[in-house]
Amino acid sequence: MCGICGVVYNDGTRPDPGLLKKANDLLTHRGPDDEGCFIDGPAGLAMRRLAIIDLNTGHQPIQTTDGELTIVFNGEIYNFPQLRAELAAEGYPFRTQTDTEVILALYRKLGPACLGRLRGMFAFAIWEKSARRLFLARDRIGKKPLVYTEQPGYLAFASELRSLFAWPGLSREIAPQAVDLYLSLQYIPSPDTIYRQVRKLPPAHFLIYEKGRARVERYWDLPLAGPRPAADFETAKGLVVDKLREAVRLRLISDVPLGAFLSGGVDSSIVVALMAEMSPRPVKTFSIGFEEQEFSELHFAREVARRYGCEHTEFVVKPEMAEVLPKLAWHYGEPYADASALPSYYVARETRRYVTVALNGDGGDENFAGYVRYFAMKLARHFDALPGPAQAALRAAAECLPEYRAPYGFTWRLKRFLRSALFADLPRRHLKMICYFSEEDKEGLYAPAFLDRLGAGKGRARDYLASSFAACAGEDFVNRLLYVDFKTYLPECLMTKIDIATMANSLEGRSPFLDHEFVELVYRMPGDWKLRGLRGHKWLLKEAFRDKLPPLIFNRGKMGFGIPLGTWFRGPLKRFWEERVLGSEALARGYFEPAALRRIWDEHQGGRRDHGYRLWGLLMLELWHENAL
Repeated sequence: MCGICGVVYNDGTRPDPGLLKKANDLLTHRGPDDEGCFIDGPAGLAMRRLAIIDLNTGHQPIQTTDGELTIVFNGEIYNFPQLRAELAAEGYPFRTQTDTEVILALYRKLGPACLGRLRGMFAFAIWEKSARRLFLARDRIGKKPLVYTEQPGYLAFASELRSLFAWPGLSREIAPQAVDLYLSLQYIPSPDTIYRQVRKLPPAHFLIYEKGRARVERYWDLPLAGPRPAADFETAKGLVVDKLREAVRLRLISDVPLGAFLSGGVDSSIVVALMAEMSPRPVKTFSIGFEEQEFSELHFAREVARRYGCEHTEFVVKPEMAEVLPKLAWHYGEPYADASALPSYYVARETRRYVTVALNGDGGDENFAGYVRYFAMKLARHFDALPGPAQAALRAAAECLPEYRAPYGFTWRLKRFLRSALFADLPRRHLKMICYFSEEDKEGLYAPAFLDRLGAGKGRARDYLASSFAACAGEDFVNRLLYVDFKTYLPECLMTKIDIATMANSLEGRSPFLDHEFVELVYRMPGDWKLRGLRGHKWLLKEAFRDKLPPLIFNRGKMGFGIPLGTWFRGPLKRFWEERVLGSEALARGYFEPAALRRIWDEHQGGRRDHGYRLWGLLMLELWHENAL
């Protein structure tokens, strides 16, 4: 697990070793154990290493014996022992025991097609000496990040945004449409970044840079056609158990201490159960909660830890811990507003005191329809079948409901559902259910000058979702929803969060549910096996692992990884927010109408509405300006 960066010039320039080291040093938190730099003609590659496997001979960059190919790599390839044996039998002269060298050998044999053989999480760069060609690639799900900038004289890449700005002359001009996307989605999706001149390499894509031009191509997608892997539900259960057990087993390979995040939800509980089954020693588990019991899952996690005899450690997040927010804004490198970033950071920080690798349950909801919004979207289809007068009556009822004063309560859910169901357009309905600031919410929020800068870029969030809905038009309804999340929310929001939370603390996170072979298997199964009727969330998964789950866990409903923002912004974080977001420096940035910000703030303070998550988004935008620019 590493941070990587590099540059390739097309105008005869040779990379400056000092600048390359500066870019690399900014990634030290991602790899505190080792560093390496390589310069060959117009190319410079560098890396910081967090040593997990082959602690003694895993130094990077790694070259082929003839010096033709050089690689820097961030990630883990879980099937590398099998690939290594295959390549060694064909005569490849391995000098290390690393997965990094296996990628290099496989690339020499197959070129870009090597990506189809890799099972794991990765972002890597390969420099081809004779061809003067740079090859960049990112894993299928988007677990490992890669950003780049293509300038008239060069292309530079890095694991994190700030590394790119080690190269002089790169503009920090902000992209207005990225701000608009951020307010809608809480993240900025690929290929955009907050900067006009910087791009993200999307998940499941590679980039080839040669002769001064970059070409980006997709190499993988979820299987949208083909036979179902199981003819009946019982067979499907067995396949799910076997493949997930295999995925967990592969992720237990490590030369350093290993444990697991345990939230007490179904997904992480299953991962811990399988780890306990395979481990000769008690599994080290780590959980985080809150003093506010309605937001805390610690009692669920304890139940699982007791059942499997885990060495269990708990942490509690308190409001004063928000002092770390400027540091978080620095690490993300661009605005990011998923509030669970705060507890995720803390559980990763505390976990790192005990282990270097932690497995998690990420991806269970996207594989098996675990979010409440899947149920809501399925229910909303019945709204479409109602006659016009009935729809009109429900629209009127939605507006008559009192404004919700706390998120996730019954009134909050009902009003949000009815307002979403008003839209027959599926992408817009989906957006209304997930957005922080809807297009209606933004009316009057933006300052006129910013609206002028935004121009036609306003409202791109709907189009962003629509492209994914269109790509899977032939799928059953539930699988369409899962496809959209696999292309949007999962890689762009959740994977960003877990990567930053773990790597900021030099911790490696591993996600068995996101093994691509497991994902492909489950996706080809009918959506009704995952969301049964209107109530059976994760039906297939829970039935497959019924014997592994304590009744308290099996029967519990979905609980989001939320934090008590509404209470915090009326109490311990009140002054912090006011000073940052309503301060003269923030207002001078020119995004928002001051009166609109004050209205949102006053409504929240007066208890008329709970704007906690919107206030969080506004705060993180300002903290990014203060700490990352």
